[in-house]
Amino acid sequence: MSIWWSLHLRREAASVPLARRLLLGTMETAGVDPDISYDLSIALSEACANAVEHGGDTGDGGPSEAYRVTAYLDGERCRIEVADAGPGFPSGSAGRPGGRAVRPASAEAEHGRGLCLIQELADHVHIGNKPGRGGAVVSFDKILKWRKDAPLVAV
Repeated sequence: MSIWWSLHLRREAASVPLARRLLLGTMETAGVDPDISYDLSIALSEACANAVEHGGDTGDGGPSEAYRVTAYLDGERCRIEVADAGPGFPSGSAGRPGGRAVRPASAEAEHGRGLCLIQELADHVHIGNKPGRGGAVVSFDKILKWRKDAPLVAV
């Protein structure tokens, strides 16, 4: 079984729950274990919130109005990618093996926990910049578990 979808979303806060609900609905319909679906939906929400908040100005100084979310459920794995057209991560922080190094936020911080949450909830995470065109890309994978009654379980 293979399912994929891609959304082109406006950089507005209302787009975050839309992407999350679509992912949860897809996974519920396919028969993915609810705990795995929940973990992935939190990770997706954090990645989308970062694109909405930080994917603002493009490299040429103009505003970026949209970002893209793509999800693949393929066999035993789900892969999600969130890409924006903003300035990307600071020079020198992307392009390392596995992408950007993520520093944990302090316990009192009101911001800065999203990338750490994604790394805790997913099995493999890549955080970096889009080659050549600018913009950030956050992608993450997770091995799927299926409900016993899953209608679209992988074979």
